[in-house]
Amino acid sequence: MSTSARMLRLLSLLQTHRYWPGGELSERLEVSPRTLRRDIDRLRELGYAVDAVRGVAGGYQLRAGGQLPPLLLEDEEAVTIAVALRTAASGAVAGMEETAIQSLTKVIGLMPPRLRRRMDAVHSQTDGVPWGGGPALDAGVLTTLAQACRDDEPISFAYTARDGAASERRVEPYRLVCLGRRWYLVAYDRDREDWRSFRVDRITAPRASGQRFRPRPLPAEDAPSFVRAGIRSMPQRYEVRVRFEVDAATVASYVGHWATVEPDGEAACRMVMPTDSLDWPLMVLSRIDAEFTVEGPQELRDHLASAVARFARATAPTRL
Repeated sequence: MSTSARMLRLLSLLQTHRYWPGGELSERLEVSPRTLRRDIDRLRELGYAVDAVRGVAGGYQLRAGGQLPPLLLEDEEAVTIAVALRTAASGAVAGMEETAIQSLTKVIGLMPPRLRRRMDAVHSQTDGVPWGGGPALDAGVLTTLAQACRDDEPISFAYTARDGAASERRVEPYRLVCLGRRWYLVAYDRDREDWRSFRVDRITAPRASGQRFRPRPLPAEDAPSFVRAGIRSMPQRYEVRVRFEVDAATVASYVGHWATVEPDGEAACRMVMPTDSLDWPLMVLSRIDAEFTVEGPQELRDHLASAVARFARATAPTRL
């Protein structure tokens, strides 16, 4: 358990009981009494009023009342938690919107002003909702890009392209966009004199210039549309073709801009989806409650057959 995680656990325990014997608190945290005393001292330095009772039956308790000090988190941890709560608050997690909004309000309210400004930049400069399971992001990179978008500040960064080529970029950042499992930065590339979208997980060492620029008009309806158009223009590994025994509007509601859906008769349609991964079309097939036929490619048929066999094994009766 990291120090930050242990401190949060300690604070949580102190808030749930009026009084904790020192030995029991040490056992709960799996630390020595000496480490516990150091952690208590750190809480006091941060402004938490923790009273101690000395002696064999000694222990600790959090004094009631008073204003709650700033949230006990590292910068990256605070930003990560706030981004995750923002995802839930947007409706990406069904049934959690109201609770997530309340939690997000409390978390941001407990952040020190410096962290609050960083989180506000991420919130105000991002379009779309992040999904789980995507490439790992550096919270420091994400907030630096968000602040540069908000402040109209040119930035430089190292970038690794799709083919592995490394380059140094000087850009005028415009907007952050979440599409699927990935984050993108939409920006005007000063050296190439054109608009570009950059995968945030491929950006390293962003450096702010301390200057300002006059924003240029984006050659698209909005930032998400610009990113989608760029993705569609890129060569993809697979072209998925599936015929559904359901109307086109139903299928289109699941795939959005990621596929082309055309009617094929009165109550059927055909979906064409360029993609680099078969996981997304597999998830679409599992969610649409309709009969379908995979017309191609063969790799999707194999992927689907493997998933069906795995699910069948998971639901088979267990022999005693």
